[in-house]
Amino acid sequence: MTLKMTMRGIFCFFPILSLAAAGGVSTAGCASGEAAFEELRDKMVREQIVARGVDDEAVVRAMREVPRHMFVPKGMQSMAYIDSPLPIGSDQTISQPYIVGLMTSALDPEPGDRVLEIGTGSGYQAAVLAAIVDSVFTIEILPELAARAGAMLDSLGYGNVRVRTGDGYYGWPSKAPFNGVIVTAAAPKLPDPLIEQLEPGGRLVIPVGRINQELRIYEKLETGGLELRATIPVRFVPMTGRIREN
Repeated sequence: MTLKMTMRGIFCFFPILSLAAAGGVSTAGCASGEAAFEELRDKMVREQIVARGVDDEAVVRAMREVPRHMFVPKGMQSMAYIDSPLPIGSDQTISQPYIVGLMTSALDPEPGDRVLEIGTGSGYQAAVLAAIVDSVFTIEILPELAARAGAMLDSLGYGNVRVRTGDGYYGWPSKAPFNGVIVTAAAPKLPDPLIEQLEPGGRLVIPVGRINQELRIYEKLETGGLELRATIPVRFVPMTGRIREN
């Protein structure tokens, strides 16, 4: 069943496809090299992002620009623009494009913003954010993923992204406050430090739950409390670190 919800416009939420069901994408018959990926990327944005109600111009532009195929393993680059999460090693995945577009739009990013991301993973979400905001501070608990993502982001010229290895539960206090916080792994509950490091008026976008998860969009009030703006069912890898001890 399709669920429609108003949140700065209408978003239509569809079931997340499994990798096995999605199949592969062949570039045979397309232009060669980067032109082929650009064609697939444009198709991805039209059919997976815009057609499903994510129409924020800055988000759409960023997803047209960021080369998602550079953030997946080389052997899977031909599948980079299908509507599916893909494995990136270390039992982690890169989220399906629609979810990246949805979460980025839900954050409501502005050009001068400072954004904290918890769960760097491949670095793709950070790159999409970096194409919109002033600066992105992203934390990855797995050193090998942090190093790989940092190297890729640097090589592609995303100089406004800072990558750090650490437990995202604690956030990045020395760089706070943030205009927005986005979490790309499911937490059993909201991490208090992330709430504290969010500016009043800013948004926190986070999947919450263990088995039955939902994506929650919160806005921080001037009083310091949070207002829940919207939720939808999702499926993410679990957040690790201290959060799992509670």
